[in-house]
Amino acid sequence: MTDTELAHALFSDMVRARRMEEKCAELYGESKIRGFLHLYVGEEAVAAGSLRALTPGDAVVATYREHAHALLWGISMKAIIAEMFGKQQGCSRGRGGSMHLFDAATRFYGGNAIVAGGLPVAAGLALADKMLNQRRLTACYFGEGAVAEGAFHESLNMAELWQLPVMFCCENNLYAMGTALEREQSQTDLTVKAASYRIPTLAVDGMDVIACHDAARQGAEHIRTNGGPFFIEFRTYRFRAHSMFDPELYRDKAEVEQWRHRDPITTFSEKCLQDGTLTADEISAIEAAAEREVADAVAFAEAGTLENVDDLERDVLTPHSEMIT
Repeated sequence: MTDTELAHALFSDMVRARRMEEKCAELYGESKIRGFLHLYVGEEAVAAGSLRALTPGDAVVATYREHAHALLWGISMKAIIAEMFGKQQGCSRGRGGSMHLFDAATRFYGGNAIVAGGLPVAAGLALADKMLNQRRLTACYFGEGAVAEGAFHESLNMAELWQLPVMFCCENNLYAMGTALEREQSQTDLTVKAASYRIPTLAVDGMDVIACHDAARQGAEHIRTNGGPFFIEFRTYRFRAHSMFDPELYRDKAEVEQWRHRDPITTFSEKCLQDGTLTADEISAIEAAAEREVADAVAFAEAGTLENVDDLERDVLTPHSEMIT
């Protein structure tokens, strides 16, 4: 892929993710999306840049803030929005909702609502690939709050001991729900924690899509060449609250506005215009295409069907009538 093609793809990925998330916020306000909703606005450079460094056949494990990862890894926007609407046409038949997007066909394994819950899953997927002699890796995304969980340390320890092909991608947006990093972690350089398990690490500007792409490409190359895990700390920032229920009383509005000046979409488009990799017409076309895609996805979801009550026990291992009390 040439520099121009890459720039076009990265910008398109970020815009598609941003427009979808903005629409989700609007739909939530209209009560068309219910339950919990965690938006990725501001962090798009991480998913867009890093996922473009992977290859088909690799696996992706994400958190509850996973809409952009699912979209950019290949799940259609229609299936994502339908899932949030609770429709059968959703990627999890409407049963998972915002936090549990899943698609075995693309090897997208969540969507995990439990903090750090995806790390052991990623280690298990990587172990399976290694035992089957598959030359592929698992990219595991999680927030900095997961670093305080035992599952983080257990997973990194075993990944290094067993030389598992996992790329651990820490999306450090500085706030674990409403707790600032310096108030929850005595060591705020998270690469130090990963390095304590003898895992090679990188820290990168998570607001720079090219830097995110280069870091993930380096991590993926290391895993494919040398085996074993790799850890990347993407230092990023979310522009919106932790979730739609969050009153956001833990950080100053001035801080948020300061970070908005580093909006990854705006800064990248300005850079591309300056160096000629994208034209104003191309940028407008990409934005218009994203708007159409969002509109089509919403229409598809609204026309979808809710699960039949008679099917509610489908895929339930133990029907309620047979449960032991």
